[in-house]
Amino acid sequence: MADENAQPDPQDPESVVSPDAPPDVLTASQWKLMWWKFRKHKLAVWAGFLLLILYFVAAFCEFLAPYPLDYRDVDYAYAPPQPVRFISEDGLHLRPFVYAIEGERHPETRRKLYTELTDERLTIRFFVRGESYRFWGLFETDLHLFGVGEGGTVHLLGTDSLGRDLFSRILYGARISLTIGLVGVAMSFVLGLAIGAISGFYGGWIDNLIQRFIEIIQSFPSIPLWMALAAALPDTWSPLQIYFGITVVLSLIGWTGLARQVRGKILSLREEDFTTAAVLGGTGQWRIMWRHLLPSFMSHIIVSITLAVPTMILAETALSFLGLGLQPPVTSWGVLLTEAQNVQAVAAQPWLLTPVFFVIIAVLAFNFLGDGLRDAADPYSK
Repeated sequence: MADENAQPDPQDPESVVSPDAPPDVLTASQWKLMWWKFRKHKLAVWAGFLLLILYFVAAFCEFLAPYPLDYRDVDYAYAPPQPVRFISEDGLHLRPFVYAIEGERHPETRRKLYTELTDERLTIRFFVRGESYRFWGLFETDLHLFGVGEGGTVHLLGTDSLGRDLFSRILYGARISLTIGLVGVAMSFVLGLAIGAISGFYGGWIDNLIQRFIEIIQSFPSIPLWMALAAALPDTWSPLQIYFGITVVLSLIGWTGLARQVRGKILSLREEDFTTAAVLGGTGQWRIMWRHLLPSFMSHIIVSITLAVPTMILAETALSFLGLGLQPPVTSWGVLLTEAQNVQAVAAQPWLLTPVFFVIIAVLAFNFLGDGLRDAADPYSK
């Protein structure tokens, strides 16, 4: 039996329904109630922290990566990962290290095999000087977060066929794969919000025309439609132009779902009392739409945007994996996975599939964050 003298939790939105709720709960804004309830969703909070870390890595990938994007060493092509160790045959070491590796050709298969030189430890040092790079394209420096000094190698996730460090390329690829989702969703957000609001508010033949157009777009199979739009990009475009071209391609496909959600919300709200009061007060139609109707379900729109970002990330990955999206020298997680198309290469060098795990982590984090925001969008629900 509940204690009748117990005071409601000031950070529990459910206590709003109680007449004995503290004043700070009764007077809290909708956004504060959403924040209080979101904090109770621990998985969503951790997912949010993880996404902040991923975007921090994407922003400072030049400094965090031990090697620049264009660095290659053919002597270490398809080198296996060098795990970080603290224990060697001599015992425990306080500073992390990796063993040096040496490659030699198999006498029959001619495949290059690598062995660890357990008598040669390479101590990992922080804030070391290495290969030079241009930070954000603004100034040149050679300072890296970690490394093993001149003459040594530290390939935490192995290398590819050209001897390029996979760990460094994954960090660089995060910048493209994660930002293309944000840019693409931002463009889809504008299209979906505007078209869906017009369709739901005006109705009639305008609504019918827009809905039939949406159905036509959704009736096309996704992969062939991506292939057709991506093939329309000129071959003479620079990598930066191709990046924005792929973003536009994804945005032209991804706005239809949001547009229908906005239309449904507008249809249910345009007959409400506050809308009628605005019309009787002489408020213009566009002001009613943008200042009264859309803000009333903005929390739902934010949740939809959050859940749309992983879809954009997966779309770019799929396009680049098929060779229809971004192309080298632009690097994304999808571009990195093109080397995993060869089954024999994956069987011999399974670390080439490592970018898949980063895609999975990013997508799951966005989905968990979206689940938390969806629950928080209705702070009065049980």
